Amino acid sequence: MSENRKVRVRFAPSPTGPLHMGGVRTALYNYLFAKKHGGDFILRIEDTDQDRFVPGAEEYIIEALKWCGIEPNEGIGFGDGPCAPYRQSERKEAGVYAQYAQQLIDSGNAYYAFDTKEELDAQRERYEKMGKTFSYNAISRQELKNSLALSEDEVKRRIADGETYVVRAKMPRNEEIRFHDLIRGWVVVHSSQLDDKVLFKSDGMPTYHLANIVDDYTMQITHVIRGEEWLPSAPLHVLLYRFLGWENVMPQFSHLPLLLRPDGNGKLSKRDGDRLGFPVFPLSGELLDIKTGQPEKFTGYRETGYFPEAFLNMLVLLGWHGSSNQELFTKEELIEAFSLERVSKSGAKFDAEKTKWFNQQYLRAKSDTELAAALQPILKEKGITASDVYVTEVCRLMKEKVTFIPEFYSAGYYFFAAPTTYDQGVVAKRWNEQTAACILAIKTAFAGLNEWTATSTEASFKAAAEASGTPAGQVMQLFRVCVSGEAGGPVLFEMVALLGKENILARLEKALAGIGK
Repeated sequence: MSENRKVRVRFAPSPTGPLHMGGVRTALYNYLFAKKHGGDFILRIEDTDQDRFVPGAEEYIIEALKWCGIEPNEGIGFGDGPCAPYRQSERKEAGVYAQYAQQLIDSGNAYYAFDTKEELDAQRERYEKMGKTFSYNAISRQELKNSLALSEDEVKRRIADGETYVVRAKMPRNEEIRFHDLIRGWVVVHSSQLDDKVLFKSDGMPTYHLANIVDDYTMQITHVIRGEEWLPSAPLHVLLYRFLGWENVMPQFSHLPLLLRPDGNGKLSKRDGDRLGFPVFPLSGELLDIKTGQPEKFTGYRETGYFPEAFLNMLVLLGWHGSSNQELFTKEELIEAFSLERVSKSGAKFDAEKTKWFNQQYLRAKSDTELAAALQPILKEKGITASDVYVTEVCRLMKEKVTFIPEFYSAGYYFFAAPTTYDQGVVAKRWNEQTAACILAIKTAFAGLNEWTATSTEASFKAAAEASGTPAGQVMQLFRVCVSGEAGGPVLFEMVALLGKENILARLEKALAGIGK
């Protein structure tokens, strides 16, 4: 590849279901690489497999990229550029691929194959009986129904009669195929290990292999950054660049490591998320499951309460590491630090708890005002009306105790309503005649306070407890339970100050009337 070409990368998902977080990571690495080098990041939809097309999947992909903040500057959903259209089915209709399939046939690097599915199945069965595995390759193709084994007249007759065919790549019989991967170094594969892949079908639809190469060439892609699962296809792609005379502009390849289950045994799947209780998709939704033919609901990071920047920060470190021990990065810092040379070859284990930690860090870094603005819609959904000033103070007190925005309410509900139950562990251990009398004394002392602050209420609490003959430390957790219903929570007397005198007195009275009765 010429070094002075403008960097152009693409994310090319298939619309066959929701975008897996592994796909988001691929998009993220492409985005960071493009931004780092002042290049273009393109979204291309590879919908050559119409049997697996899922309505709504393309829209899901676009919305997911927007939520993550890794928007392409060219492609489907983000504005057409000079290489439109960016949807492969539309490019097929425009006749983009047929000419290159014909070029491969004319140059002797591809051929017509007329074998039916039934005939190929019969071949597989015959090989299995001999203890072998059938492969359509340089040896077996001589005994099958294709333009290498049939006469030229026979081939013309079959095509003229409208017989269904495919175009297969003609793999060299005895050759080493070498290419350099920016992550894995030199990759060497012998052509005897490769079969003659289908490139084109008689209905005019290319397979992934041909469409991928043609689109990367015509869109002037300089770097192909994709998942490890495409590594076995790379030797064929390298040959196709050579067969079509495009070796001098062949992109540089980088094959990313797999995202692994938390135990490291196998690729991370939706089933793992369902089983262990974490999302594997960026957004929640409902799409058709192509295996069952039924709509399927799934949970996403957005709806679970994750910030997009926390999700991306977690994701980028599953396979890439910076030059230091830094874990928290702004997007600008990631662009500056990112390089493919620092991407690992080995798979990266997903850690659900670490993912929560990232969200917690980003939550704590936000201002109390930002957090309050995010919490207000949740409160309104629950029929709770509270001033922005009050909600901001709740967020200030609770932000060290929560990981997700909804937890401000679920963990701190008592800021918005008096408790209806009390922590039974604390009640059983601490509630007795003496402590009940102490709580009453504290209530009486509070009623006489003219100044209601964290400092004044704490001083009044301690004085009343001591006057009643109970050490303050012995009744403090019980007092918290009377006020909030919970054994733990934010700084106690700051909470008391925020709840207000009238509220606290009413709660203490309710607790005295209800606990132990």
